[in-house]
Amino acid sequence: MTKKGAPPSTPTRELPSKTWEHHQLYKDVREAIACLPIYFRTETHISGIMATDLHTLNNVLGATIEEQVVRTLNLLRSTWDSEEKYTLFSFVRQAQTFPDVLLRKTSTGEILLGIELKGWYLLAKESEPSLRFQVTAEACAEQDLIVVVPWVLGNVISGSPMLFEPFVESAKYAAQYRNYHWQYVRHTKQDTGIDIPTGVRPYPSKSDQILDRPHSDGGGNYGRLARTGMMDSYIQKLGNVQLCGIKTIYRRQFLKAFQESTSDVQARTALDRLRQRVQETTDIPSPKAQSALAIIGELERLLDMTE
Repeated sequence: MTKKGAPPSTPTRELPSKTWEHHQLYKDVREAIACLPIYFRTETHISGIMATDLHTLNNVLGATIEEQVVRTLNLLRSTWDSEEKYTLFSFVRQAQTFPDVLLRKTSTGEILLGIELKGWYLLAKESEPSLRFQVTAEACAEQDLIVVVPWVLGNVISGSPMLFEPFVESAKYAAQYRNYHWQYVRHTKQDTGIDIPTGVRPYPSKSDQILDRPHSDGGGNYGRLARTGMMDSYIQKLGNVQLCGIKTIYRRQFLKAFQESTSDVQARTALDRLRQRVQETTDIPSPKAQSALAIIGELERLLDMTE
């Protein structure tokens, strides 16, 4: 049990030692993860979905995307095993157990590292990844990673999924900093204590109790890494990604504003707010910002035609 008291020092990353025999493999796997957007291929193709239903895509395709990411990592073997030292190892997914993905030797079950892998649909209603990571730090080996893979459809509202730069962090550090933020950084009058399981080791079985549990979590926010601040710069960077010439942040706001129940008055109010956001950017009068304003004007014209 951990209770709030005098703030300890901020957690530091405990990365694999350079003397670890698989240290180069660890570095090469991280390099392969960074290359995923370049080499990711999928036969999945989506069309005919209503714009108001786009936010549900992560629920529908999330597991498929994650499965195909694992397949892509295995296809990138030449990146993380250029000297063919690990030919008997491959990345495999495991259901309902931490971590989601293991680099494992099939014949013996030997595990070299694990990846907690989560997909993030960039146009989901929330402007941040909604993943909850509650695994206790002692269940994470120093070489284990948490990886968030952002994606959208190639043509925004149709096409095949395409990936963007993944977020990669030490799983052990993420667990430690999550608890540090929960207890010592955020402002709350609630009990900030956390019950931490004992006797936990890396690569637990399904029956092992490996989750840290807060004493009080009325909002259900414990474990949301995006709420700790550790992903802030990354999320901001992804918000500026251009999707067919329009920043992700604007496309997300537009889709949130136009749901099936949106009235014309609500639609016009949302368009006005969106126009103000675009005009307040430092890009004005850039061509991309002007294009965004032109699209907003066209949407207003279409609303006039329906009245």
